[in-house]
Amino acid sequence: MPALSDDARAKVNLTLRVIGRRVDGYHDLESVVAFCDCADRLTLAPGTGLTLITTGPRAQDCGEASDNLVLKAARLLGERVGDLQAGAFTLDKALPVAAGIGGGSADAAAALRLLARSNELALDDPRLIEVAQLTGADVPVCLSSQACVMTGVGETLLPLSLPKMPCVLVNPCVPVATRDVFAALGLRHGQLLVGATDVIFYQPKWPEAGAPIEAWIKALAGIGNDLEKPATRIQPVIGEILAALGQASGARLARMSGSGATCFAIFDRDGDAQRAAQAIRLEHPQWWVHAGVLS
Repeated sequence: MPALSDDARAKVNLTLRVIGRRVDGYHDLESVVAFCDCADRLTLAPGTGLTLITTGPRAQDCGEASDNLVLKAARLLGERVGDLQAGAFTLDKALPVAAGIGGGSADAAAALRLLARSNELALDDPRLIEVAQLTGADVPVCLSSQACVMTGVGETLLPLSLPKMPCVLVNPCVPVATRDVFAALGLRHGQLLVGATDVIFYQPKWPEAGAPIEAWIKALAGIGNDLEKPATRIQPVIGEILAALGQASGARLARMSGSGATCFAIFDRDGDAQRAAQAIRLEHPQWWVHAGVLS
């Protein structure tokens, strides 16, 4: 079988509410998730064995290959699918790591999609879904890589129809560990962050299919990212990024994605996003900056 390839698109949390911390230690979330047109590229040469080679501009940031989520996902799937044919993976790493845009999760999801193709498995195969959930909280949403409302610990997904939204993503190339941000949030086991009444009665209404960007910006503006403040305490540069994005001409909404440190801004027009990205690159050449489209 010839080599297969797939894009591992960056995940962006347009909103992120932390409902509370469960008694088992996991956090219940509610998040509107979109995907950007920037991505890692994963290739699989089907064959015997299981290997991973990492290349690309961010390869040195990936750490030990044995700890990579691509291999974790493949091994977990192999435990559930008899005679699974794996092979040699090559990861062209372009996205920053520990950045709040699901880079490692997107890579793992791409690995599962490639293994599904090479082994003739459906993407809704229960074994594939189970492995996605076991590999990481963001892997299920990255498996489909479609805009949705994600709830629970990432296992419940409600598809959304988003318009294409011009955007700029900025990361300071400083990793932020998700566990440190949740620790800084400081919730005890079994503690709610929002009131019980809010949990029961708060049901945000999202724009219907075909709604313009304006309607989405208005809807998104009312719900922020509960991890933004604790992440900024850990890495104050997040505040600098948000200020730079918020001051950009044409920026309509700026906030942090996931647990940081990547932040994004949404624009009405592609040209405004491109000009903003260029200005930020000139002012902060050490930052990773991408102008593209969310959908």
